[in-house]
Amino acid sequence: MMLDFYGLKEAPFSITPDPRFVFLSERHRDALAHLLYGIGKGGSGGFVLLTGEVGTGKTTICRLLLEQLPEHTQVAMVLNPKISAVELLETIAEELKLDIQGAHGSTKMLIDRLTHYLLDAYAQGLRVVLIIDEAQNLAIDALEQVRLLTNLETPTQKLLQILLLGQPELRALLAKPELRQLTQRITARYHLTPLSAAESEAYVRHRLAVAGCKRFPFSTTALTTMHRRAQGVPRLLNVIADRALTAGYAREQLPISPALVNEAADEVLGQHRRRRFWPLMFLGTAAIAVVLTLLPRYWPALTAPEPEPVIPAPPAPVTLAEILDEDRPMAREYEQQLARRWLKEWSADPALLDRVLLCPERLDDRLRCWRGKSNLTQLGEIDRPVFLLLRDGGDSRWVRLVGVDLERIALDFGSRRERVGRAELEQRWVGDYIGLYAPAVSIESPLALRAEGPAVTWLHLRLRDFDQVSVPSDAVFDDRTRIRVLELQHRFGLSADGVVGNETLWLLASRDPNGPRLRKPPFPP
Repeated sequence: MMLDFYGLKEAPFSITPDPRFVFLSERHRDALAHLLYGIGKGGSGGFVLLTGEVGTGKTTICRLLLEQLPEHTQVAMVLNPKISAVELLETIAEELKLDIQGAHGSTKMLIDRLTHYLLDAYAQGLRVVLIIDEAQNLAIDALEQVRLLTNLETPTQKLLQILLLGQPELRALLAKPELRQLTQRITARYHLTPLSAAESEAYVRHRLAVAGCKRFPFSTTALTTMHRRAQGVPRLLNVIADRALTAGYAREQLPISPALVNEAADEVLGQHRRRRFWPLMFLGTAAIAVVLTLLPRYWPALTAPEPEPVIPAPPAPVTLAEILDEDRPMAREYEQQLARRWLKEWSADPALLDRVLLCPERLDDRLRCWRGKSNLTQLGEIDRPVFLLLRDGGDSRWVRLVGVDLERIALDFGSRRERVGRAELEQRWVGDYIGLYAPAVSIESPLALRAEGPAVTWLHLRLRDFDQVSVPSDAVFDDRTRIRVLELQHRFGLSADGVVGNETLWLLASRDPNGPRLRKPPFPP
C-alpha cells in the first residue's frame, strides 16, 4: 500500500477538514487574532473583514474562530449570499431559529423580529455574530440592509457583529461610494496572502509529520517546484503533494523529484502548457536522432571516449573551534556587526548599538531585552534569533543563533554564517543567551491580578498560541489565567510563580507576528 511505502499512518493531504492537520503560518495566526479582537471586547461590534484568494485558508480561520468564540455567543452563518436583500434577512432569521411565519417577503416584519431578538439576546447577556461567507457575491442593496441591522446599539457596543469573508473582489465592492457608510463601520480587517516558500515547506512537513511520516519523501528542489506551481496556495499544495505521492509510489521513486512534482501539477492545473509544444518536441527529437546516427560515420574522432572527469572531494566541514580561532583577533568587531544587524531586523535605532550586549530591560520605549539561560530545544521552539555566549579558551564570545535543526545549528559569527554540530556547540555553550522582543501592546510587568485592558487581551492571545485555550470576550488577569501562566512557565523551565515578569513576557512576545524568526533547514544564506 502507498501508506506503507512512505511509512505513513494515514493520508497526509486529505481534503477533509481534520483539525489535527491545521497549519497556522504567522499571517494565519495574525488574521485569527485580528478577528478575535474585532469580534471580542476590543472591537465593540460592527463589521470585521477577512479577504484572501481562493484556497488561502479563510474557511480554516473561520472554523478556528468558531471554536474559540465564548459559550454565550449565538452564530448565524450565511454560506450562499447570492440572494436578494429580503432573502438574506430570511436566511439570517432562520439561522437564529426565529419564527418568521407570516413575515416571508416582508422586509419590515423581518427586521422587527430580528430587532426584538437582538434586544432579548442582549438582555440575556448573549453576543450575536453573523458570518457571511463568499461575501463578494452580495448585492449592494443586501449589504446595505445588513448595515442597517448594526444600527441597533447600546452606549458601549453593537448588538450584532458581522464577519464578512470573501475573495479580493470584496475589497473592491466595499470601496464603492454607495457603501462608504458600511466601510466606516469596519473595526478590524485582514487580507490573507499565499504562503512564502519557507511556509509552504513547513506546511508540507507539518501535514506529513501529523500523518506519522518517518522519512520525508520530497527533495528540497521538489518542494521549491511545488511552491512555485501552487503559488503558495495551501489548497493547491495539498492536491499537488497528494498527486506527487501517488506518482512516487507507482514508480517507487524516493525522494520525489521536481519532474514528478511538475507532472502532478500539470495534472492538477491542466496540461495545455505542455501539449501545445508536442509537435515541435517530436521534430526536435527526430532531428537529434538523425544527427546522432550520421555523426560517427563522418567524424569518428569526435565519438572517441573521453576520460572520466576528476571530481574533487568536498572540503571537510569547518569546525567551531577553527572558526573561533580564525575570528579571535576581530571578535569584538564581529560582535558589533551582529548587534548592528540585529537592530536593523527589529527596525530599531542604530544609536542603541552600544547597549545591546549590555542588555538592559528596556532598550527604548518599544524594544526590550532579556538575558537568561535555556537550551537549544527551547530556543528552537521560541523561534527567535538570539545571541549565545560561547567559551573561547579563557575568553568568551557572542555569536548569533539563526537556525536550529536536530543535528546542525546555524550560527552567524559576524564574519560568516556556518552550520556546526549540535554536540560541538553544546561543549562551548552553557546556556547563556540574550533575546530582544517588542510586545505588540504597551505592557507593564508584572501584571496585577484582576487587571484588564489591551495588555491583558494581548496576554490571552499569546497564551492561546501555546495552549489553544479560547480568548474570552471579557479578558481579565484572573486566577485561571495565572494558572495558565504557571503551566507555561513549567513547560519552558522558567521560574514558576504565575507572575508575568520580564522573562515570561519575552516568551509570550515570541508569538507576536512582528520581528525576525529562526531560519528553517537547510538554512539558506
